[in-house]
Order: sequence, then C-alpha cells, then structure tokens
Amino acid sequence: MTRKKLESYLEKNPFAKLSEIVTQILYDEIVVLDIPPASKLNVNQIASDLGISRTPVVEAINRLQAIGFVETRPKASGFYVADMNLRDMIDLYNARAAIECEAAALCAEKASGEAIARMESLAMEFKKAIPKRDGKALRETDMPFHRLIVDSCSNKYLIRSYNELVPNLTMYQGSWTKFINPDKDNPWSSQVVHQHGAIVSAIKLRIPDLARQSMAAHIRSSLNFVAYSDNTDDPFWIVKKSSEK
Repeated sequence: MTRKKLESYLEKNPFAKLSEIVTQILYDEIVVLDIPPASKLNVNQIASDLGISRTPVVEAINRLQAIGFVETRPKASGFYVADMNLRDMIDLYNARAAIECEAAALCAEKASGEAIARMESLAMEFKKAIPKRDGKALRETDMPFHRLIVDSCSNKYLIRSYNELVPNLTMYQGSWTKFINPDKDNPWSSQVVHQHGAIVSAIKLRIPDLARQSMAAHIRSSLNFVAYSDNTDDPFWIVKKSSEK
C-alpha cells in the first residue's frame, strides 16, 4: 500500500472522495489477501503509507466495518480484518443457495437471450481459468457469472438480499482463488469446472427445475472444493499460514 497506488486509483476516479478511494484500496487488498484475515489495521501506518491524514482512513475503515470486512473485538482495541472460518462459510453458502437457486429457476423463465449469451461467455472463461490456477481470471468470471444470474431473475427482493451477501462472498472467493487446488487429488475439481456450463444449459433450455438443481449442486461442490484439504480440517489453514510470514 503506497502513495503511488493511491495516485493510480485517483487517476481512474478523479472525482471520488479520498475516503472512497482509500475504501476501495483496502477492499481490494483484503479480497486478494494482501491484508490477511484477522490482521490488525494500523490507522497511522496506513495514513503514512498513503501520504494522507488519518481522517479518510478512519472513514474508509468505518465503511468496511459496515459491510462486514472489518470488525472490532471485545477485549482488544482498534480494528481488525474479519476472520474467516468454515462455520461462517457454511452459513454464508447456505444463504447464497437459498437466493441463487431460485434466481436460476427464474432466469430459465425470464432471462433475455443477451443475458444468457453473456452467461455462456463467462462460463467458458471460468472453465479455462481453473486448470491454469489463474486467480485474477477466476475473480473476473466467477462472481460476475453468479451476479448476472441474480440480476437477470427479475425479482427485486432476491437481488436486494443477494447484495447483502456480496461483500462476504467476495472475501471468501479471494481466499480460494489465491490458493486454488484444481488437481486430481481434489475430488471436487472436475465437478466445479463444468458446472457453470450446466447451469447455463438449463437456463437456455428454459427448464426451471433443472436450473435450480444445477445451481444447488454447484454451490454444494463449490463449498466442498474450497473446504477440501489434505492437511487439516480447517480450509483456511493456508490463509492463516500466509499471514504469519
């Protein structure tokens, strides 16, 4: 996190408030685990690194706290990046399934041809990215794919509910795209690779029940894919290990 990075963001968003730019910088670094889960955020250090005052940093941290990226602790002072654990991820994915499965079924009835064509394109790019362990490509295809399905379902209440989950989904996605394990030892790899295509096929065929079932199967496989590890029952062991370096 440097002054140069701040200037780069400001060039792209010249009319944004400084606190909004700092929010985006911190958000991006948390998502890709450059700032690991459970890390303490040093306001003075961040301000010094960016060459700015404390005020926009504090405002940025408050915004991130509001969306669940940052938390305080009862017996500790200051702000911390939200921790990640399997129980929380299971709860999050259960909530995700409740929304996305119904959204997929509605898409099979209502999605436009243009939206479906975009889904097909994203599904193909996702399939290419997994074997390459291309974290950036995965982040640019996975969440947009799921986001497009929800946005195309024509139900404002599902869309509104999903918006509440997006920040936390994005954070967990950052962990699995950074430490992805798409090899023969991970029994869920082959399923995850092809399931986006299966979902799109069901939507394109206009079969709501099949679209719902395909999405449910995909979310189950995705959870197992992330949680799978030869080393420990905690799928985030490698995230924690990286933060100790």
